[in-house]
Amino acid sequence: MTRSSFMPSAFVSTDRIRSLFTEAMSQMYRAEVPQYGTLIELVADVNAEVLAGNPELRKRLERAGELDRIDVERHGAIRLGTADELFTIRRLFAVMGMQAVGYYDLSVAGVPVHSTCFRPVDQAALNVNPFRVFTSLLRLELIEDQRLRAEAERILAKRRIYTPRAIELIEHHEQGGGLTEAQAVEFVAEALETFRWHGEATVSAETYKRLHDAHRLIADVVSFKGPHINHLTPRTLDIDGVQRRMPERGITPKAVIEGPPRRDCDILLRQTSFKALEEPIAFAGEADKTQGTHTARFGEIEQRGVALTAKGRALYDRLLASVRSEVQVGAAGAKANDYDSELTGRFKSLPDSWDALRCEELAFFHYSATPAGIAAAAEGKLPRDTESLIADGYLAFDPIVYEDFLPVSAAGIFQSNLGTDQQQNYATRSNRAAFEEALGVAVQDELRLYAERQSASLDTAMKMLGVAALELKTVA
Repeated sequence: MTRSSFMPSAFVSTDRIRSLFTEAMSQMYRAEVPQYGTLIELVADVNAEVLAGNPELRKRLERAGELDRIDVERHGAIRLGTADELFTIRRLFAVMGMQAVGYYDLSVAGVPVHSTCFRPVDQAALNVNPFRVFTSLLRLELIEDQRLRAEAERILAKRRIYTPRAIELIEHHEQGGGLTEAQAVEFVAEALETFRWHGEATVSAETYKRLHDAHRLIADVVSFKGPHINHLTPRTLDIDGVQRRMPERGITPKAVIEGPPRRDCDILLRQTSFKALEEPIAFAGEADKTQGTHTARFGEIEQRGVALTAKGRALYDRLLASVRSEVQVGAAGAKANDYDSELTGRFKSLPDSWDALRCEELAFFHYSATPAGIAAAAEGKLPRDTESLIADGYLAFDPIVYEDFLPVSAAGIFQSNLGTDQQQNYATRSNRAAFEEALGVAVQDELRLYAERQSASLDTAMKMLGVAALELKTVA
């Protein structure tokens, strides 16, 4: 047997490496942020109750192959400081089968970063483990103080956030086509060092203060040895229930749930969080190792709904903007209940039934041939149009879960944990080209990915029914 024929069979899948990393990350974060463990327990309790009380939801998740992924599902977030760091993190995540999807400009909400989501892209990989990392790159050009900007650049240029062995294993994966189980375990341990919390700042107390005064997030990115994971988010099936019960577990949630309101048919992404930890830090260059505190790492929970088409997303964005422009939680006289009530009222214009969302081409769905449809096909008794197939129970459709993020929600979570006293109004200067140049590749279009999944599922269902001539308009 030749070496080339032997080696690939010894490699573990990228799904396996991603799952190993997710579990290791979860264990590390639980040790660093004790309330994370409490949150995981609460989410597990709520999810079990929802599934026990909603057999139809359980059946739908099983049919879509999504039930088993709920308990392992996590997303994390990191903030990088340089183009080189972003370029290498793309290579690191590729070892785990994760690719850059979407471009997010958070400067429009007063946060000086732009971002992407690293995640699996095909359905089989997502159903094994849909681990995602919302990855932001600091936009140093948005620091108005030129001297401070130059100092931040010098500080970041000196740090090395990846271990030498992690780089070696990334290169081995790229050149050899994979990693063995032993190499995968070693890679996870080495990669984890990039995301670990370090309480020793790389800057003096005086420098930290100047960075902090420019923006708390700038201080968070520039002042430390690496991009410590700042939250690790489980998925719940009832975020309102979790939000309501968090105080019972000694956790104080933020005032409002970010994203759309509670609906019968969940759309996109809803998120809430608890306040960031106040963690001690020791500053560099101080004889007495001057102590300070840093608040950036927090707990977050999410509830995911159906992915919306471009048409659906435009309606969502318009409705959300209309509420946020009129009701700002934290402003004089504004309360969380006012915001929630207004949000619910405005969103009545967005249909709240799966069939309406499908018929109006507002959301993406996965199509499948039913056992009854397959039986009818064998007898030659199928109708010839899609709507009749669905009405007769021969063709089923299930919502395609939204795997990505919402820039307004992300900024809202960031600001609630960075402090509401900082609301810089950066000029809207989206710079996707610069981000992709630093990344080394173009980010993938999430709407195209959802449209392709919908189209492929319909093609498969039609073949199973022996109906090749039918077509469903592909929306994006």
